[in-house]
Amino acid sequence: MADGPTAAPRRVESIDALRGVVMILMTLDHVRDYFGAAGINPTDPATTPVALFFTRWITHFCAPAFFLLTGVGAYRSSLRRGTANLAGHLLTRGVWLIVLETVILRCLGWQFNFDFRVTVFGVLWALGWSMIVLALLVRWSPAVIAGLGLTLILGHNLLDRVTAAAVGPLGPLWIILHQQGLLLPAPEHFILVAYPLIPWIGVTAVGYALGRLIEWDPPRRRAFLWRAGAALTVAFVAVRWLNGYGDPRPWSPQRSGVFTVLSYLNTTKYPPSLLFLLMTLGPALLFLGAVDRRVPKWLRPTIVLGKVPLFYFVLHVPLIHLLALFASWYRYGAVHWVFESPRPDQYPFAQPPGWPLPLPYIYAVWALVVATLWPVCRWYATVRERRRDRWLSYL
Repeated sequence: MADGPTAAPRRVESIDALRGVVMILMTLDHVRDYFGAAGINPTDPATTPVALFFTRWITHFCAPAFFLLTGVGAYRSSLRRGTANLAGHLLTRGVWLIVLETVILRCLGWQFNFDFRVTVFGVLWALGWSMIVLALLVRWSPAVIAGLGLTLILGHNLLDRVTAAAVGPLGPLWIILHQQGLLLPAPEHFILVAYPLIPWIGVTAVGYALGRLIEWDPPRRRAFLWRAGAALTVAFVAVRWLNGYGDPRPWSPQRSGVFTVLSYLNTTKYPPSLLFLLMTLGPALLFLGAVDRRVPKWLRPTIVLGKVPLFYFVLHVPLIHLLALFASWYRYGAVHWVFESPRPDQYPFAQPPGWPLPLPYIYAVWALVVATLWPVCRWYATVRERRRDRWLSYL
């Protein structure tokens, strides 16, 4: 790949459509976080209802697809910027995402307070670090970057038995890199690393290499996406069936065939295991292949959200939290819970007694959030198409 910029590539609508679907599914998960029961594992086949399991499971496709498409977008941006300018952009954008996650959204979105008793290093934090690492790699060839990414994805489960306690003073670094846990487990203040970095960096790196293949002519691109998506999906079924390597949580027979299937699908997200990534990235590539020729009319509204995903993300969190505030006032005549820092088992906010809503209400709130934000995103998408202010690339 040449270091200098070339003509800007045309937008690929299938990529925007997949991003938009990811944003919509992500919203369902965050509505469930606020209006569902905190502290309950919705994917535990021993205790969860089937409907709740799949409400959570379907949202597993969000993060892997978005990290992959972040890498794709970075490669396509390199065609316009050149690798040197791309590295600087990824670095500054990565730092911005880390600040946005840990300071701005943490206070103004997730918690509605400024006491910093609860800090969670979540998806934007991991995305920011993945961009920073990618900024260091973009001068390498896409093939080398792909090799590094695949090594991290395929090999990181070899480290599952290494714990933070086992590495002594390097324990906090290990939590950041590979083991979800608390960096600061003090009773009044805690820092939770929700998205350990190693596999997410790998997915972003593979996405960067995939961006080169996205530039192939459409028939060749579609053929590759279909083959690669099918191969990853079949690999998930086969490797999961063997019940050996690829996930620290093996599946097991349950009280019925349905719940055995749930156990089979219940792979590990934090950090994402090899099997989790096979399970989610395979269908993501199949989706890209299916809509690459033409995005169906009924899916076209997702393109709007896919063009401005960060803008949507920044808006949807405080909107959901505001709806929780109104629901709290309506049900209890008080809203103080919404402004309190939650315990770790109540994240993202302190829930009143008897708070959780039934699933149909959660789905209704989900639809309301998406419908409310879609016209705002359509307006912002037109602004970005019309103007080229540099700051617009950071939102």
